[in-house]
Amino acid sequence: MLVAALLSGAVLTSCTDTPSGSGDAGFISGKGVITKLPVDEREKPGEVAGETIDGEPISLADFAGQTVVVNVWGSWCGPCRAEAPDLVAAAEELADDDVAFLGINSRDLNQAAARAFVRRFDVPYPSIYDQGGRTLLAFRGTLTANSIPSTVIIDEQGRVAARVLGEVSKSTLVGLVEDVQAGAA
Repeated sequence: MLVAALLSGAVLTSCTDTPSGSGDAGFISGKGVITKLPVDEREKPGEVAGETIDGEPISLADFAGQTVVVNVWGSWCGPCRAEAPDLVAAAEELADDDVAFLGINSRDLNQAAARAFVRRFDVPYPSIYDQGGRTLLAFRGTLTANSIPSTVIIDEQGRVAARVLGEVSKSTLVGLVEDVQAGAA
């Protein structure tokens, strides 16, 4: 599978140099490796569902028919903090284009740390609290479970259309979403 081959060839580096005890042990951040999938090679992820950091049920299926940006993040992750303002700006810019955003908070030891991150960066979209990393299993073959941050763009048919391993900028993300919505590979 093309995605698996590209994934295995990605060069990865350490997310942080020193463990903080906040859940970052063993996690790596990609170098912004971008993969766009041709329409005929796109596949649906497994079930992406759980509870938000506020305890409300949520599912990728809630956004059926929309383009969805799924961002995997942790409050302990430096590159996640660096990209947060760009994700917020992209979410605001794309709000009128039928684009939804969904976060997956990974490996934070408690929801309080995740909620503090959301407040600090004024994140306008919900995030699944995934302390154990189970939600990421839905993206087997697309995401490396320990690559934080990662961003996946789901097309209107619910299929993985693009991904970024590592920090993503607003302009890159908006461009990828526009390509996906235009049907470009």
